[in-house]
Amino acid sequence: MKTILISDDNDNIREILVNYFRNEGYRVDEARDGQETLYYFDNNGYDIILLDVMMPLIDGFEVCKTIRRTSNVPIIMITARGEDYDRIMGLEIGADDYIVKPFLLEEVHARVKAILRRMNPQDTHNSLKYSNLFISLDDYTVRIDSKPVSLTKKEIEILWTLANHPNQVFTRDLLLDSVWGIDYFGDSRTVDAHIKRLRAKLTDFNTKNWNVATVWGVGYKFEVNQHEV
Repeated sequence: MKTILISDDNDNIREILVNYFRNEGYRVDEARDGQETLYYFDNNGYDIILLDVMMPLIDGFEVCKTIRRTSNVPIIMITARGEDYDRIMGLEIGADDYIVKPFLLEEVHARVKAILRRMNPQDTHNSLKYSNLFISLDDYTVRIDSKPVSLTKKEIEILWTLANHPNQVFTRDLLLDSVWGIDYFGDSRTVDAHIKRLRAKLTDFNTKNWNVATVWGVGYKFEVNQHEV
């Protein structure tokens, strides 16, 4: 079980994050200010820390700098301040990632999982669940509301690639490289054909919380439609 410390002085946001990550199987501790955050850090071990910037007593930047004196535990800073200066400062003092409010819970979770995979490359996962969608690369199956969806191998790999990075836009060339491999020299329009068939097969299922969306002139993304905080 992965352990996570969630630090935010906003009771509502902290409660939503805590409940979400507990439901996802994490052991969660929560802190309401910078001083409490350092107390938990000094007395417990964590796999990752979600750290708000604007907190009372000690702000998130100072907390991050203090933690970095003794630990390389991954830190994702979360803040309402989205200016480039703040992002750069957070990364320069040792944060691993930076998320601006409002955010999607699934996006935060995707960032957490990506960092944990980098920290533990041997910890590979061949299944993915989002809302009512389940994808397994162990047996190449897809289920929506526990009902099987008949997809080809390439359609499953496209859906996996997109769903594994919620709201991230993939160009056709990037999807070609990710799914077909960098040595594939086919036309990028083959991506459009596979996406078209994939969407057609999904129309009979409940996809109200997510969809495979077109970003005109760019490519495609797995668009999530709920849990905005």
